[in-house]
Amino acid sequence: MQSVKLIGVGTSLPGEAVTNSKMEEVFALREDWIDFMIGTKTRYFAVDLDEKNVKYELSDLASTAAQRAMEQAGLTPKDIDFIVMSTATPDHLMPATVNLVADRLGMNRIPTYEIQSGCSGAIQGLEVAYRFLGTGSFTTGLVIGGDVCNKYMDFQRDFKKMRSSELINLALFGDGAGAAILTNDPKRSGIGISYIVNRFEGLDRAPGQMMNWFGTQQSSGDGKKIQSAKEDYKAIEQDVPVMAKEMLEELLNELNCPLDEVEHYLPPQLGGHMTRRIEESLGLDAAKSISCVAETGNNGNALPYLQLERLMEQMKPGERAVCIAIESSKWIKTGMALVREDVAYG
Repeated sequence: MQSVKLIGVGTSLPGEAVTNSKMEEVFALREDWIDFMIGTKTRYFAVDLDEKNVKYELSDLASTAAQRAMEQAGLTPKDIDFIVMSTATPDHLMPATVNLVADRLGMNRIPTYEIQSGCSGAIQGLEVAYRFLGTGSFTTGLVIGGDVCNKYMDFQRDFKKMRSSELINLALFGDGAGAAILTNDPKRSGIGISYIVNRFEGLDRAPGQMMNWFGTQQSSGDGKKIQSAKEDYKAIEQDVPVMAKEMLEELLNELNCPLDEVEHYLPPQLGGHMTRRIEESLGLDAAKSISCVAETGNNGNALPYLQLERLMEQMKPGERAVCIAIESSKWIKTGMALVREDVAYG
């Protein structure tokens, strides 16, 4: 199997950062409560909270992130052999958002694939590209991940009467997109994927998170509101750290090195406080941990790309990194072991 490297990463966040004070102003969600319960300082919304309308589609953000990834890799759309995209919130049921993005980028007559997934989707998409490139059938692939959850925001609702679970979602989740360029070209320097895993572990387990297609809506039966998203926070707090620890041990075994000899950690990103608790439970050195959720919010499929973008800037030749993403929707465990590989004439 041919070796595969990441040679470019790009991201895109919509609009200006939404602060906790803005959250209190618009949603009557107390700033001190967000700080205490969530630990997320800012997030980015595809909707304009002042104009109360959707400003960005997922395809807008994904196209920008893809363009930035290609620019970092020094490539053009003509150099891309295929596209893989992952999202839980496509612009439409049909056409697939990946094809809208391909059109915007001026790409044609290439294979495109779209994965419906949550937090694990970024690594699932990267694995698909990794497997394709490993066979030698292709040379260069574009992988995109992103979510625009807040397009479902209903400004007609009385936010003061919303359930606590819905208020937490407003504080937790943000919007965004990320993209990466992968290649098997031995002449290119980049971050090598030495091991990648995507494993469903939800047999006979209730979902930890559920999202509906069309946002919060009224049930046709009893007239009650059906939430756009809901979580089993107790299950998430209990099970995600355990699954993260299991994945960390597996990745360290593949790298054949102890925890303290890994230079960079990309832990699961949930919320500011929960991410910090996971880091502590795993025994991670905070100085080596690449965490951004407190500034960006939990933007699902985009989040690992935001971490990888920072990793690209920090990682030196020969250094190692582990990346972990856990999806609680139906319990999926994903991870990557990475090594910086520079060649003499990259």
